[in-house]
Amino acid sequence: MNEPGTSPQAGFDLNHPTIIALLYLGSFVVGITALIGLVLAYVWRGEAGSGWETSHYTFHIRTFWIALVAACVSTVLMLVLIGFIGFVVIGIWVVVRTVLALLAAQKRQPIANPESWLW
Repeated sequence: MNEPGTSPQAGFDLNHPTIIALLYLGSFVVGITALIGLVLAYVWRGEAGSGWETSHYTFHIRTFWIALVAACVSTVLMLVLIGFIGFVVIGIWVVVRTVLALLAAQKRQPIANPESWLW
């Protein structure tokens, strides 16, 4: 029988990359949480000890900035009514990237290619 201190951790691990991912997902309800997640990603990237966390911070920071630039382009494209499609695509893109990062953070695995444009 396993001793209580040696059994594998079960449940939800609330590590720093997970907190950032949850803040990004929460931004679909309360927009400011994405900005809070970005600030935390920059702060925690400076103090990251293990390699798997560093890849997550880079991934989350890039997700924010790419989504912001794409949202600005979509805002301009709303003049010709194409921007609405852009906002839907950006939303799906952010959710997919964030959920994949959340799943990897729960397993404490690094992001395979944190500087990619997709996933």
